[in-house]
Amino acid sequence: MLSLEPTDDRAKPAFHDVEGCKKWLSQLQLTNIGIAQGNLRKQIDELNRYAMKGEVRLSILELLREPVSQLQSDFAKRLIGKPLPLTDDEHLLLTALSSLWQAMQNGYLRCLQSAAAGDATMVKRSAMLWQRSLYYGMQQILEFTRTGYEPDRATWQQFHALYLNIESAGLQNETVKDERFHDKYPCNCQTLYLSTLLMHRTRLLGLTRDQRHTAEHWLLLWADTLALMPRCTATKEDAPPLVVDMEGYRGLQSAAHARASSSMRCLPMVPLSKQIRIKTILLQQGQSPKKIDLATDLPSKECIGLLGKLHQCWCEARADTLVEMPRETSSVHMCVGLEKIYSHIAGRPFKPAKNVGQSMQDAQTQIATFGRVLDETGQHSLKELGFLPEEWLVEENSLLRGRLLRHTPTGDRMAAHHIISIFTAESTVHKAGVIDRIEVAHSGQLYVTVHYLPGQPQAVIANAAESTQAMLKSGSVPCVMLPAMEKLRIPASLVMPRDWFQAGREIELTLADRSKMKVKLGISVERGVDYERVSFKPA
Repeated sequence: MLSLEPTDDRAKPAFHDVEGCKKWLSQLQLTNIGIAQGNLRKQIDELNRYAMKGEVRLSILELLREPVSQLQSDFAKRLIGKPLPLTDDEHLLLTALSSLWQAMQNGYLRCLQSAAAGDATMVKRSAMLWQRSLYYGMQQILEFTRTGYEPDRATWQQFHALYLNIESAGLQNETVKDERFHDKYPCNCQTLYLSTLLMHRTRLLGLTRDQRHTAEHWLLLWADTLALMPRCTATKEDAPPLVVDMEGYRGLQSAAHARASSSMRCLPMVPLSKQIRIKTILLQQGQSPKKIDLATDLPSKECIGLLGKLHQCWCEARADTLVEMPRETSSVHMCVGLEKIYSHIAGRPFKPAKNVGQSMQDAQTQIATFGRVLDETGQHSLKELGFLPEEWLVEENSLLRGRLLRHTPTGDRMAAHHIISIFTAESTVHKAGVIDRIEVAHSGQLYVTVHYLPGQPQAVIANAAESTQAMLKSGSVPCVMLPAMEKLRIPASLVMPRDWFQAGREIELTLADRSKMKVKLGISVERGVDYERVSFKPA
């Protein structure tokens, strides 16, 4: 049994039974979600410290499940898409989310304590109580993962310890129906535990919400392919097994790179690999997803693509990431955001052009203040302006994709769909790219996967027409121009700030050699947090 703080006679929860809980929930103010979440967490913590019959405690906890889930879902929206690493205030939000899941878990563990003390009613419900405890451990891991953080060590260790306790009780294969779990699908603790580990392993695939939901449901359908073993063997032709250290602080690892220990357990991947490959072949032969028991509304083509991604992630040999297995590797420089990218490609800071009226006004102000118009021909160095590139370690850097780990825990905050560029210290040749996925490792370092944009980027300045300058903060902005790649039938495009694109708009580009070119914007090709990639043609 996992240890809990003893009950306390000084604990004073706002409710002591189901009716009192219903009344308190009806009066819970939801106008401020943060305050409501904090009040709910405080009352559940008080309830967990309060001595009461296991049956009453369980009834209250079951009543609380739905409002807790809804409130957590609304509260978690405050962290969606936040740049990483989080600020101190944002990290407090993540801690609050994790703490409420922990409070719910502690409530069910308190019920299990009653079972261990001889409460016959709780003994009969042991399988359900362990499932609920494991479910809330899973919620903590998902909360970290959704935010972009590797779950902390204590969360992993507790999750593994919970499953070991379930195994010791011999209840890992006991099926439990859970109204809150995946469309009420019946599930046992072994499937819940292993599917959580497998879905955590997919965190850097960039799956959409619908794809994640589908993959989770498939794992429930394929539960008979999942089993945790003390040891396993595989031939070169087999899908390599994955392992988990039951006393460690990580999820699944490749067996080839894991250190042997008495607490290591093995997950054979051959049965799951066969299942995925059979379903893929049937889809390719024209069978519909529902006819082959895939239970999804996704079209066949998307199912084939998703099955391929999952098979590669779970069932194919690959080196662990730099986060999981540090090693000697090459490094590159990275800069984030269009202004920094422009400045490093051009070799000078971006300097916005001013319209004539603004220039005259500035000149008059300078004459009044200094008795002359100040000389603006001098350029500050990139170093003085803080435009230093960051050093990143390279795990993969192919033509289309890259995987990189920031050398230090400090640096720019970044988010998925931010524009970046990389280059080496020996070369000024840049590769422009977009962040697909981002994660904060235990060390605090950022780990990112990116896709690269086609062509060698060139630094250009986009100048607005006089008629539209009044609507903008500046008459010009830094951009990146990507050349046409005729052999691949990829036309030239411009990467510009998001608020600058308007189909059919005419602008003037200032090129690296100071020459001018008037162009007409076409369509939006790709859009991110801080950029828009658009087509154009000569005006």
